[in-house]
Amino acid sequence: MEAKEQQEIEFNRFGYIAAIILLIGCLGGIAVGVGAIQNTFSLILVVIPTMITLSLLLAVYPMKYIMKASLVCLIIDVSMITYYTIF
Repeated sequence: MEAKEQQEIEFNRFGYIAAIILLIGCLGGIAVGVGAIQNTFSLILVVIPTMITLSLLLAVYPMKYIMKASLVCLIIDVSMITYYTIF
């Protein structure tokens, strides 16, 4: 079943790429704007995964790696937004 999902994701690659760029770019910007810019460590924590994900997209890497990097980036961005919104 996982192989079929991978084939579907690869087939619809350009649609997923558009959604990933929009989601990762916006959430990264929001995380920095909400407060990650105040601390160098948190800024690095947001920027590095975002740039890695966007570099994988630019390098036309297989979608399974792009999806994993996007998931990690989304988790970090959402947790940073939550942290800086609360504190």
